[in-house]
Amino acid sequence: MSRYLIGRIGQAVIVLWAAFTVSFILLQALPGDAILIKFLNPELGLGPEQIADIRASYAVDTPIWTQYAHSLGNFLTGNFGYSVHAGVPVSHVLLANLPSTLRLATFGFLIAALLAVAISFLSTLIGFSWIRAVIQSLPALFISVPVFWLGIMLIQIFSFQLKLIPVINPGEWEALILPVAALALPISAPLAQVLMRNIDHVLTEPFVAVARAKGATRSWVLWRHVTRNALLPTLTIAGILFGELLAGAVVTEAVFGLNGIGSVTQQAVGNQDIAVLQAIVVFSATAFVIINLVVDLLYPVFDPRLRSKREASA
Repeated sequence: MSRYLIGRIGQAVIVLWAAFTVSFILLQALPGDAILIKFLNPELGLGPEQIADIRASYAVDTPIWTQYAHSLGNFLTGNFGYSVHAGVPVSHVLLANLPSTLRLATFGFLIAALLAVAISFLSTLIGFSWIRAVIQSLPALFISVPVFWLGIMLIQIFSFQLKLIPVINPGEWEALILPVAALALPISAPLAQVLMRNIDHVLTEPFVAVARAKGATRSWVLWRHVTRNALLPTLTIAGILFGELLAGAVVTEAVFGLNGIGSVTQQAVGNQDIAVLQAIVVFSATAFVIINLVVDLLYPVFDPRLRSKREASA
């Protein structure tokens, strides 16, 4: 087990280094100059020498390999540099906006997981074929709906038509209801599709027939025997969907006017604030790697066979 854990951590470090390197190269290749965009404004009254001093302070005119080594060393020590647009450390920008995005992403993922489980169980337990067919078609509907369109429709229906949830000066928790719904519905679709497919597969296993022959009800067998065996592939797709969750958060925050990492990303792209964009890419990659590492470590908890294999290999 220790050998496996060390190997996975090594792979995670390589992935993070690759994410940093690729994002650095791509961001440096972008046309334009963030410093000139901000400081060439005539209203600031800065001369060429002052702008040259600002460029020197950000070390943007040094060779590209020097910038890479300097940036990599700073990231390893937790120094993400300074935002050209905001004029403050990038870490301050992230810390000020991260809680909002984490709250939105956490509640969105929890609601998506609950919705996926509910759809999967109902599609299995309900005896009427036409109702089961309708429930099984819901994931295909959810996954085909664009997040921005869904957000606009939720605002139109629940805020403007029904007047149930205000979008102007809402409360702290009221402001989360519609964005969480807009984020959760598309994420729940692939989770429900994978879980339903695996439940159907596990229901054909011999141990299910044995349990039913002993008098166990279908719901008891589904909860006690089938779910645990069908959960592993769902955990895998759940980890992968985290990247989509972050992408959906960017769009959702833009639609609902929320302050978070999504809005910071949007502003950084417009201002070509490379330091902020680099930090967001690395943060997203780190979160993605950590979640997938946790998913891998949870596998033996749900499947003792994997635990035995890893203990034998260690």
